[in-house]
Amino acid sequence: MVLPGNPAPPSVTLAVPSDDLRQLAGHDATPRTLPGRAGPLAALDTGGEGARGTVLLVPGYTGSKEDFAPLLAPLTGRGYRVVAIDQRGQYESPGPDDPAAYTVAELAADVVAVAHLLRGETGPPHLVGHSFGGLVARAAVLADPGAFRSLTLLGSGPAALTGPRVALLEHLGPLLDQGGVELVQATLEQLAMTDERALAVPEPTRRFYARRFLGNTAAGLRGMAAAMTSEPDRVAELVATGVPVLVAHGEADDAWSPADQADMARRLGARHEVVPQAIHSPAVENPLHTLDVLDGFWTSL
Repeated sequence: MVLPGNPAPPSVTLAVPSDDLRQLAGHDATPRTLPGRAGPLAALDTGGEGARGTVLLVPGYTGSKEDFAPLLAPLTGRGYRVVAIDQRGQYESPGPDDPAAYTVAELAADVVAVAHLLRGETGPPHLVGHSFGGLVARAAVLADPGAFRSLTLLGSGPAALTGPRVALLEHLGPLLDQGGVELVQATLEQLAMTDERALAVPEPTRRFYARRFLGNTAAGLRGMAAAMTSEPDRVAELVATGVPVLVAHGEADDAWSPADQADMARRLGARHEVVPQAIHSPAVENPLHTLDVLDGFWTSL
């Protein structure tokens, strides 16, 4: 989940400098539209044959394909074809007006559809899901294990989100009722003014955050929030698929706790990596270490 204004920022120094553009990092990926189950999905595609494999990246709640921007060029340089998507109802991907269209199962069906397309082009992809995108990616693997070479859960957990971020989500519905997505965005902007981490983000990136948030559908915000706070523990089901899994997270993750993610990795019998100098978004907070973690896992397979 990518939301500003979270309480009690942890005492960790991010690996990126304060003026790093993060989601606006330069890359050579080409915008592309991919077919989802409920409509087109906006994507960034680095193209090429992907001699070392294809990677499919799924963002978290209120996130977008740009959350992986710092990884696109480096992964291409290491021989991978990389495709990052906006989920339905996020940023540049349109979505239905019904919150029921944003269940984990519905969103996972989009990921499976994209994986089938990529499999026909360059082979089954390595799947990476960040935060809520990890719950969606897990459901995609459970629905069709053979469609994926591996699964990486990046800053994601074994079940429904708990803790301080849930309290923030509880205010979402009333704000949407009162003033729509615009009021939610304005309220989050006000909260960000009290968050030293948000204030350190460069102005161009903060403008992007505002533009991206306003691209969310109201139904998507409602439906995904409900899905994220009600997801059951499906760890045993994932083990049964036999798909190789990596659990990776920032050292100070403030969504699902590092302890919960470490325990999930143990239960999965999965590789477990902690990204130093990162909180909940390692791909933009410490991209170089995240790159090595991902490449090391895929190489080990």
